[in-house]
Amino acid sequence: MSEREGFRQIVRLLETDVDGELPLVYGLSEVKGLGYTFSLAICRILGLNPEERVGFLSDDVVKSIEEVARNPGKYGIPSWIYNRQKDYATGQNLHLTGANLIYYVKEDIEREKRIKSWRGIRHALGLKVRGQRTRTTGRTGVTVGVRKKKATQQQQSKKTEG
Repeated sequence: MSEREGFRQIVRLLETDVDGELPLVYGLSEVKGLGYTFSLAICRILGLNPEERVGFLSDDVVKSIEEVARNPGKYGIPSWIYNRQKDYATGQNLHLTGANLIYYVKEDIEREKRIKSWRGIRHALGLKVRGQRTRTTGRTGVTVGVRKKKATQQQQSKKTEG
């Protein structure tokens, strides 16, 4: 019982509920915008054990983790880890998490639609954006399969007879 005394099943990190059973690195990765590499960098900066369970973190440690995630440049995290380098509006390197990340991605898509770039047009039409094949995949709605030459010739001959 003494081993599990300070344990919490769910820990609130950066407006996200994280399972307390997860190791710290994977628990931080549950937050939208924090990946494995960024989580590992946070652990190294704060001197935390990446294998420690999230449920054993104190409130002070949780606050320090949130502070590092919100201001990574202040703690010496290199800018190549950030998820938004050279922001379109400000020109600064930012690292976004949670709802802010979702908002900025939507803004980027809307801007591309507005300027009618290739990616914007693909987004507007609901097609694949990153150069994937579309001949066989990505079909939505009622799709018509590929017909062989013999089958189409037989159908045409039936139409002319009937």
